[in-house]
Amino acid sequence: MTYVVVENCIKCKYMDCVEVCPVDCFYEGENMLVIHPDECIDCGVCEPECPAEAIKPDTEPGLEKFLELNAEYAKTWPNITVKRDSPPDAKEFDGAPDKLNKYFSPKPGTGD
Repeated sequence: MTYVVVENCIKCKYMDCVEVCPVDCFYEGENMLVIHPDECIDCGVCEPECPAEAIKPDTEPGLEKFLELNAEYAKTWPNITVKRDSPPDAKEFDGAPDKLNKYFSPKPGTGD
């Protein structure tokens, strides 16, 4: 089992999760984070830290496309271990519908 970053992270990109991860398995895209499924130790400390509730266990139904997205982009996006400020408009996008189709960017973030 692993944890998965899901759609609500897009354009919110709160980074509370990265500073509690004991194995540094978060990777940063331009407007969201992902978890490397082969590095995650399933400790679960990241899930309650996310203000957008955008981290879920992969045992929840319907997360297959996000597990694939996390696995794919964790290979190319830079590792992030230090919390930075979220985007200034993050609260406006928290809970917005259809964020994957409307706002997802495959571009990498800056990492540490």
